[in-house]
Amino acid sequence: MVSSFANTERQRRVFSRRCGLQVGALHAVGLTSTHLAKLRAGMVNEPRAAKRRQTSCVFLFLFGGPSQIDLWDMKPNASAEIRGEFQPIATNVPGIQICEHLPKLAQQMDKVCLMRSMQHKMNVHGPACSEVFSGRPYHSAPITDEATPEDWPALSAMTMRYGNSQTGLPPSVVLPWYLQFPGQGVRIAGQTGGRMGERHDAMLIQGSGDAEFQVDGLASDQTVSLARIENRRRLSEQLQLGNPQLSYSQKLVNDIDRHRERAFSLLQHKAGEILDLQREKPALRDAYGRTSVGQSLLMARRLIEAGVSLVTVNWEDETKISGTNTCWDTHEDNFHKLKTLLCPMFDHAFPAFLQDLDDRGLLETTLVVAIGEFGRTPKLGQFTQSSNTKKSGRDHWPHAFTALLAGGGVRGGQVYGTTDRHAGFVTDSPVSPADLAATIFHHLGVDHTQEYVSNNQALRHRLSDGTPVKNLG
Repeated sequence: MVSSFANTERQRRVFSRRCGLQVGALHAVGLTSTHLAKLRAGMVNEPRAAKRRQTSCVFLFLFGGPSQIDLWDMKPNASAEIRGEFQPIATNVPGIQICEHLPKLAQQMDKVCLMRSMQHKMNVHGPACSEVFSGRPYHSAPITDEATPEDWPALSAMTMRYGNSQTGLPPSVVLPWYLQFPGQGVRIAGQTGGRMGERHDAMLIQGSGDAEFQVDGLASDQTVSLARIENRRRLSEQLQLGNPQLSYSQKLVNDIDRHRERAFSLLQHKAGEILDLQREKPALRDAYGRTSVGQSLLMARRLIEAGVSLVTVNWEDETKISGTNTCWDTHEDNFHKLKTLLCPMFDHAFPAFLQDLDDRGLLETTLVVAIGEFGRTPKLGQFTQSSNTKKSGRDHWPHAFTALLAGGGVRGGQVYGTTDRHAGFVTDSPVSPADLAATIFHHLGVDHTQEYVSNNQALRHRLSDGTPVKNLG
């Protein structure tokens, strides 16, 4: 073993001065071992020539819980306090109608499957987010929205650990933010590695208010001189060579070496260029909409092209700072908010994203999923969880809600599952978050029955106990 390690180190010593400076520069720009550790899972070497395009998934999370009955499971024959103010319109698929305020989506319905039979039993935001993100029932009483070490691991974290990447990029990315209620200290439940370990968290690509993107820790530090960069490079070489004057264990040396290699892989695969939306034509950026969600979906397309397996896009709009009507959470003024803010943003960005994927030949291998943590009450003003619900709003409702699926072999222009006359309960082909998670894993080529050992209790758990929904093609 010593001889093998020494041979490896002799090979590394022939690295050019330029490569050494590049890797050293990663430390100079603030990419610490903590940041590097999050790039750990799934990194591989250069992609093989003539490799089949890998399958991928974009998971658009409609944080807050969109109203199924007002958007894509409308019941125009119900009474006024049920059906609400909106009217259905025809789509480009005969027999399928959706909300009048989604006209662009209506013209893309031949690409979309409306899975109207999603259901679970949790009506509190954080625990419900956890159920949809992880594909498992929440682990305890729903007394907090915040993430805990006992959380089940998120799809993004499980893909980070067990997914594949054909490039030097990680297999799982989250953008443009981790969901977090204002005033709370940590992110909302279900977005971490949880009991599998937060070292498996997906890489976060942050989006700023002007929809520009960056990886935390990669901002350049102009105060670091070239001499300091060179000193850091030499120190790293000493660590690699196991300098007996330094009291570092071989394990630490190996960990640092792996982190450096993966960081260098980001340089090799031009991560900075991938994250630069200025390389896109202004007309295309306008087509997506100059909003956080629009530009995030455009970034998701670039990441999918670059070989990322799973991209989670968390919905973000100006109401994320509200404690009672955050994003798709419409406890009051349900129709005004949908009509003037949420529907226009979604209808601008999501159909453009589907069309762009299709135009580039990416839709065939990319499964697109748009879903919230639950739906809304069939009856206006009905109280189920939040006392903030007004007569003009709808409260939380997990018993029947809709997921939009497209691409990835899913046949567009279909409705999967049905609900009752009030869109309140599933009457045919129920789908649980576990089934949806298993479906995503199946598409990504990840064995959802494989097991990991939990950190908190050292118990073995499957990635998902669900069953893939296979009759969607």
